[in-house]
Amino acid sequence: MTDLPQSVLIKEEGPREGFQIEKGPFTSADKIAVVDALSGTGLRFIQVGSFVAPRLVPGWADAEAVMEGFTPAPGVEYAGLWFNEPGLERALKFRGKLTLKGSISLSASDAFSRKNLNRSHAENLAAMPARIFAHQAADVPVTRIGVMAAFGCNFEGDIQPAQVLATIADGLSVARDTGCTIKDVMVADTMGWATPIRVERVIGAVRAAHPDLRITLHLHDTRGLGIANAHAGLRMGVDSFDTSVAGLGGCPFAAQPGAPGNIATEELVLLCEEMGIATGIDIDALIEAARLAERIIGRPLPSTLLRSGGLGPIRARAA
Repeated sequence: MTDLPQSVLIKEEGPREGFQIEKGPFTSADKIAVVDALSGTGLRFIQVGSFVAPRLVPGWADAEAVMEGFTPAPGVEYAGLWFNEPGLERALKFRGKLTLKGSISLSASDAFSRKNLNRSHAENLAAMPARIFAHQAADVPVTRIGVMAAFGCNFEGDIQPAQVLATIADGLSVARDTGCTIKDVMVADTMGWATPIRVERVIGAVRAAHPDLRITLHLHDTRGLGIANAHAGLRMGVDSFDTSVAGLGGCPFAAQPGAPGNIATEELVLLCEEMGIATGIDIDALIEAARLAERIIGRPLPSTLLRSGGLGPIRARAA
């Protein structure tokens, strides 16, 4: 076990994750309202939307309108998501408003790679240099490796730490061949297979093999263990997490319809506060942003804090 981090970076992905999978339609104004509400909470990173083909992700057919419409706040980094050159070209139109960074996106599960990208792991790996060169030509740095299905896969079963390490090694090899400097690795529990012991084993293996890389955990709450897994990650010294306000979203390619998506941002903030780990986030403002998202979606969302609230007001009344 590593010492607890003094602070964490919470990367908010709720707008992109949520509106790509929730049943709509939702207006661009609705999406902009959620982004603007999140901008006032103290979050330092917000993934606004997705530049993916509308036929695959119709919920983000209006990505350009949302990117144009939200109001950036000082000190907040805004990002978009893309998987190919057409998506990159769309994102480049918003250089300056968005922080553009590329990643080497791989899967520890060959079966999931085929389902998610319609490519085997080997085929996806072979396609990476061209993608990286396109980013470099556009002066977009590629500094991260993302490993999906790092804890288990609905199509392949258990994923061993050795498979995660092999996937990272493949990504680092591509990075060397293309002149990229990798600074961090995102380890994703795409389909909700992680447990605290799996987190300890995978993060322990990655940290031992690559102590110079910053680790980001992307945890889904598919089976109710998301916050327990985050706690395990914090105890391993992880200081960067992907989250989703109110628990919005999920993975449309995971064959797990109706399952919760990313861990709720406000629940992780509460956990960190109670552990003495700084987030810089106003949890009450965040809960209000989560309630706004719930009203827009039009159904109860997974976060329990939407109903119970944070501990601060209760402590104040008790005092």
